[in-house]
Amino acid sequence: MNPKRPIPRVAAIHDLSSFGRCALTVVIPTLSALGVQVVPIPTALLSTHTGGFTGMSFLDLNGEMQKIGEHFDSLGLEFDAVYTGFLGSHDQIDTVSAFIERFGKTEGCLVFVDPVMGDDGRLYSTYTPELVEGMKHLCSSADVITPNLTEACLLTETTYPDAAIDRAAALSLGETLCRRLFELYGCDVVLTGLPVGERRIANCTLSGGRFAVCEGERVGRSYPGTGDLFASVMLGKLLSGESFDSAANAASHFVRRAVENSEALGVTTREGVVFERLLKDI
Repeated sequence: MNPKRPIPRVAAIHDLSSFGRCALTVVIPTLSALGVQVVPIPTALLSTHTGGFTGMSFLDLNGEMQKIGEHFDSLGLEFDAVYTGFLGSHDQIDTVSAFIERFGKTEGCLVFVDPVMGDDGRLYSTYTPELVEGMKHLCSSADVITPNLTEACLLTETTYPDAAIDRAAALSLGETLCRRLFELYGCDVVLTGLPVGERRIANCTLSGGRFAVCEGERVGRSYPGTGDLFASVMLGKLLSGESFDSAANAASHFVRRAVENSEALGVTTREGVVFERLLKDI
């Protein structure tokens, strides 16, 4: 962290979905609770997220993103991290790349890319093959990437495992994907949401050449926003000085608590993971 700033400052390049907890509505409160100043750069404005809703409004904010970056440049702003997530169009690849080139290359700035593209073996409805190729380009500029299994397969052009695989095969796949991602993009890797058997799930890390696994019982259903929550907790912990594996483990445990809380409250999955009252303990 820059000693001239009292707390870390993060440029958060994510969408703003008005309803359904995800992206900026998760990123801002989570990082704030971890003592980080969040400077949002919205990529798109949606009435809801794309998981479980139809007929949502969608406004691509690429033009405004460019103006924001230009204004920040004129102000001489600096950041401790540039954190990217869901992008609204292929045109935004160039915009975000330019932002990273301007603000993410300063000494001590961490480029943290959550390559949000899909889940359960499928692309999100607004994503195209061209946007997938663009996301590969962004990953090549990253210090850390946090793909889920679907995204890791897309980034490495690996066939998504449609059938359930046992624990040994799953962990072997996880390590293979992590090492392949490092070979392709040259960054530290967290692979999230890897099923290991019928009742367990794992997050895998590769940092400094060391592969590690955080594994636990699968709890509840799959909620939108858990990937954003995981990445935000991990980034906040890294900026506070925690080690890579410690930050990943903290994020895993917090997401697990949030899913358990959501299940206990009986909210529908498309409302997103319920985390607000847990932030005091983060």
